[in-house]
Amino acid sequence: MKTTIEIADALLERARTVARREKTTVRALVEAGLRRELKERQQRRDFRMRDASFEGQGLQPGVGADWERLRDLAYEGRGA
Repeated sequence: MKTTIEIADALLERARTVARREKTTVRALVEAGLRRELKERQQRRDFRMRDASFEGQGLQPGVGADWERLRDLAYEGRGA
């Protein structure tokens, strides 16, 4: 497909220099760059945090969900 894009003069000149040196075309460089960028963005979007939870029954009785209490228990005995 044919399209028109605006590229900064300095960037286009660098692309032309690389294309000549590597015996390719600016079009091939642009397509390769777009493929790489789209792949990277897709990988970022597909990121999933691995499940690092422990087996168990959740919070122990009497702990509750109070942040200060949880923090105190987490640092208990650590000099904090």
